[in-house]
Amino acid sequence: MAQTHVVVIDYGAGNLRSAAKALEAVRPDATVTVSAEPTALSRATHILLPGVGAFADCAAGVRGVPGLFDALAEAVQIQRKPFLGVCVGMQLLAEKGLEHGEHQGFGWIPGAVTALPDEAGRFKIPHMGWNTLHRVKPHPLTAGFNEQTHLYFVHSFALEGDAISLADCVYSRRFPAIISHNNIAGIQAHPEKSSTAGITFLKPFLSWRTSSFSPRLIY
Repeated sequence: MAQTHVVVIDYGAGNLRSAAKALEAVRPDATVTVSAEPTALSRATHILLPGVGAFADCAAGVRGVPGLFDALAEAVQIQRKPFLGVCVGMQLLAEKGLEHGEHQGFGWIPGAVTALPDEAGRFKIPHMGWNTLHRVKPHPLTAGFNEQTHLYFVHSFALEGDAISLADCVYSRRFPAIISHNNIAGIQAHPEKSSTAGITFLKPFLSWRTSSFSPRLIY
C-alpha cells in the first residue's frame, strides 16, 4: 500500500491536536501533518478539514489564509484527493450557511446549513452528547456501524436534505450525520471524541484511494 499522508488544515478553528492524535492512533504508519500552508496539500494523500465555532468565522478563516482555498479546491475537486470535513468543516461544504445571516459556503455539495429547532424549549440547543446513527444507504465508510452505533455531537446547526446522506441522526429534526459524494466525505459528529465508533469511521477513510471517477477502498 502507498504511504498515507494526511494533512489536517490549520486555519484557526478546530481541535487540531485531538484530530491529529486520532488519525495517528488509527494508522500509526501514516504521516499526519497539521498545516496552514497551501503547498502542504500537494503532498497530501488525504485531507481533513476540522471546524469549531460559527459558520461565517470558519469560512472566513479558510479564505483568509492566502492561497489556501484555491489549493484546497484544486486538491479536492480537480485531483480528487480523499477529503473529510468534520463538524463545521462538513457544513462549509454546503452552498450556504444561515447562522447569524446568510453566508457563502464552498458549494461542493447541495443544500444549506440551518438551525436545529428547539421546539418551544423541548430540546436543549446546542445538541451536545451521544446520539444514535440511522444508516440511510450502504457505503464502505459506514460498513462497520450497526443500529446501536453512537457518535458524539456538539452543534446548533446542521445540513438540510438527504441526497448524499449515508447516515442520519434525529435531534429536534432529522439531519445528515455522515455524507459522501465522490471523493468528498463529511461527518457532523466528532470522531476524535467518539471512542471506538470514531475509529471505526476514520479507519476506512484512511484507506480511501482516488480512481479516475470516484474513490474506492483498497485494503
